[in-house]
Amino acid sequence: MADAEGARIWVVDDDRAVRFVLATALREAGFEVTAFESAADVLSTLDRGAARPRLLFTDVRMPGDDGLVLLDALKRRLPALPVVVMSAHTDIASTAGAFRGGAQEFLSKPFDLDDAVALAERALGGRDAAADVPAPGGDDADGRPDDDTLIGDAPAMQQLFRAIGRLAQAPLSVLVTGETGTGKELVARALHRESPRARAPFVALNTAAIPAELLESELFGHEAGAFTGATKRHVGRFEQAHGGTLFLDEIGDMPLALQTRLLRVLAEGEFFRVGGRELIRVDVRVVAATHQDLEAKVRDGGFRADLLHRLDVVRLRLPPLRERRGDVPRLAERFLQRAAARFDAPAKRLSRPALAQLEAHHWPGNVRELENLCWRLAALAPGDVVEVADLHEAWGVHAGAATPASATAAGEPGWEAPLRAWALARLAAGAPGIHAEARDRLDRVLLEAALEQTGQHRGEAAARLGVGRNTLTRKLGARRPPR
Repeated sequence: MADAEGARIWVVDDDRAVRFVLATALREAGFEVTAFESAADVLSTLDRGAARPRLLFTDVRMPGDDGLVLLDALKRRLPALPVVVMSAHTDIASTAGAFRGGAQEFLSKPFDLDDAVALAERALGGRDAAADVPAPGGDDADGRPDDDTLIGDAPAMQQLFRAIGRLAQAPLSVLVTGETGTGKELVARALHRESPRARAPFVALNTAAIPAELLESELFGHEAGAFTGATKRHVGRFEQAHGGTLFLDEIGDMPLALQTRLLRVLAEGEFFRVGGRELIRVDVRVVAATHQDLEAKVRDGGFRADLLHRLDVVRLRLPPLRERRGDVPRLAERFLQRAAARFDAPAKRLSRPALAQLEAHHWPGNVRELENLCWRLAALAPGDVVEVADLHEAWGVHAGAATPASATAAGEPGWEAPLRAWALARLAAGAPGIHAEARDRLDRVLLEAALEQTGQHRGEAAARLGVGRNTLTRKLGARRPPR
């Protein structure tokens, strides 16, 4: 911190409160801080020849030129200046745009002031006055595409968006892990879309969906006459993706023999078509995905350790939907809007009890399950507002679907999800005393089930429940047991 002590930091944010608290925290840490309300103020101050900063914090969304425009202008004038971009709207487009523009870090609002100070210390550690060297020239920043598919406000998703934004610029292999239906291909598409390869092809192949005897030809292509039925040359996925990105889904299902060929392509960037003698060279970034434990497959001999190391340069984990239940309302709204646009009809909305039940569901099929449910609701729910009964009907229409009233995924007892849904619905409705109500209903259900199981024998029912007969009788009160 010795090199950074007393260093000059500029803070740019149109929110006076943010400017004040961040500037105060940095000053208390020993930095010299100047605060600005807009990008125009910063650039005009630089034009007047003011002493240059050694670090700059800037918000993204501000009146006039936003933080990314400011970042672009600063990188033309002060290419070595470290810039930290701040935003309350952490998404792939914002993070990728920041890192593509040269930001050193992306700070999500609201942030911990201690974290911001620590970030400043790291950014300034070991730096010299190189930030004052003017840029030899400028470059154009690409436009930021609007990503309306991979969305989420949960901390795990915000962390994922920042990682995608940073990794998009690096020519590294990425392994995306996550359960089926979490959206692994969306991560691969986002990495491609925000990368320098964005204008080249994005090619996807699900290795588990192609028969093993055809997979080699699909990947590497074949020459005419290479095998029975090969009447003409076929260009494989690697050639199709030249200059761009190849997404290999369910990589854990790839046969061992093909793993060896894939390893050579990753290492050398070259291969032969099936039945061919011409050496094909390609420039392809490979993003692989799996829902399996590849380390376990390596131990069992089902996956090559050296291939795993080639693919797993950087690993991104997509959390299951049950770990980010707070994203369910936003996802459901998006899917219902999409379905309405397809049906050319007004978008349906979810009632509060229905939304509470969606949030309580375990979602074994993850985001894909939610999307499919929303399409069924858009087609089948009779009213503009989706009620709990509509949810149950839509779940029931889909054969084999797990409803909140049934057992959920392994590891979560089937009664907890509906209990959670009931509690959320009652809380949303402002009902008082739900703890006592839930306890009374639980007792009644247990007692009735035990009496039914024991043929209405109170003593045996009490023993099976692990309570005294007097307790059972007291809870039943004056109610006569059913005949």
